[in-house]
Amino acid sequence: MATFLMLSTLGPDGMATLAENPGRLKQVNDEVAAMGAKVVAQWALLGQYDFATILEAPDEKTVTRVAVTLGARGTLKTKTLTAIPIDDFIEALGG
Repeated sequence: MATFLMLSTLGPDGMATLAENPGRLKQVNDEVAAMGAKVVAQWALLGQYDFATILEAPDEKTVTRVAVTLGARGTLKTKTLTAIPIDDFIEALGG
């Protein structure tokens, strides 16, 4: 499984949904699981992004599906980064 960091920013409709139903966050995580990715950890943030989520997925295609599906709702924008374990990174550099 590959690891990804997804940074999310809610739009006005997303904020309204969250204010009315904070438990919706857990429902979205269940939807992410149904798409084949696993939410490993998640934090609410103060600043440029509203949430940081660590995902595990079999490949980039799965995470692409998650990001596009969530973004298509119009309630949030995401930025997703591949996370490489340090030992794998060092090995890739020949170390």
